[in-house]
Amino acid sequence: MDRRSINLALQGGGAHGAFTWGVLDRLLDEHWLDIAAISGTSAGALNGAALQAGLAAAKGRHARQAARENLAHIWSEVGQVSDSAIVRWLCSFSPVPRAMERWAEAFSPFAWLDSMTRMFSPYDSGPFYTNPLRGILKNMPYPQLGAEGGTRLFVNATNVRTGQPRVFSDAEVTVDAVLASACLPTIYRAVQINDPLTGRMEEYWDGGYSGNPSLWPLYAPGLPRDIVLVNINPLRREALPKTPAAIADRVNEVSFNTALLSELRAVYFVKRLHDEGRLEGKVMKNVLMHMILDDTLMNDLSARTKILPDPGLLQRMFAAGQVAADSFLEQHAGDLNHRDSVDFAALFPRAAPIHPSVDTPARPR
Repeated sequence: MDRRSINLALQGGGAHGAFTWGVLDRLLDEHWLDIAAISGTSAGALNGAALQAGLAAAKGRHARQAARENLAHIWSEVGQVSDSAIVRWLCSFSPVPRAMERWAEAFSPFAWLDSMTRMFSPYDSGPFYTNPLRGILKNMPYPQLGAEGGTRLFVNATNVRTGQPRVFSDAEVTVDAVLASACLPTIYRAVQINDPLTGRMEEYWDGGYSGNPSLWPLYAPGLPRDIVLVNINPLRREALPKTPAAIADRVNEVSFNTALLSELRAVYFVKRLHDEGRLEGKVMKNVLMHMILDDTLMNDLSARTKILPDPGLLQRMFAAGQVAADSFLEQHAGDLNHRDSVDFAALFPRAAPIHPSVDTPARPR
């Protein structure tokens, strides 16, 4: 295979981000494949930071091994933090009869944690508050974030005050920036980071509220056209959610996919303009989109497993990510740097036709 270069867009989704770990581990096998840039949110930011720091710390084959070690460290530590006796005890009864599912939802650790977060805030813990992700990031085998040169890194967070996304890039990517991107406000305190544009300390929450992940940083002229999106939030669920937990899960997925779908729709619109030859001489990048996903697996899971994982789940997700990446490479490696592998017409079957006057809107009379 001739050498090819891509950008990665890594979604957030809590412990389901271990799927992305498996995808990245498999992609690192392919020495013909260069990763030019990464845009990540929440768990995607953790994966992106571990990958970029490893690649920047070493050269050649050693760089890929360093990235693998960082990723394995992140998810091994997440599994240890999350692994509790009660989670293992409940999992030992799986699968449960369908009639027992709602009982399990009501008395599961997730329901307990959900109730606790409705009554208590992370600010109620006073001086005893800690964010376990900080130590996990600082103790990576190759912990230096924000290294200049090589693979670029963009990390997405949401400004609490304005509701606007902030994308930290390159040297701006610190441990605090990654923690901000992964800051679910019912569990973690907002992360304070100085904003040079406003001249003030701003508070940030999870980047998934404003971009999961943001694609637009990957449109930069110096980056390749190809964006490989690793999906861990299912775009479609055929079954109608009917229980309170299932309804809440789907609301969560829809809200965290909204910004991404808007960007993908914009990409499709630009593609149609390019196909009609209406952007000749204009600076507007016609990116090539690809997706690595396993919607069958993700439809079997829920928001409960995002925040209360166990090592068995993480290994299952890792293995599924490797299989999904392997399938993608087998089917679409030849598409990279040449054509889209995403079927936009199927993704947006009701896309509005482009009006002939789109470039020159009519003036009001």
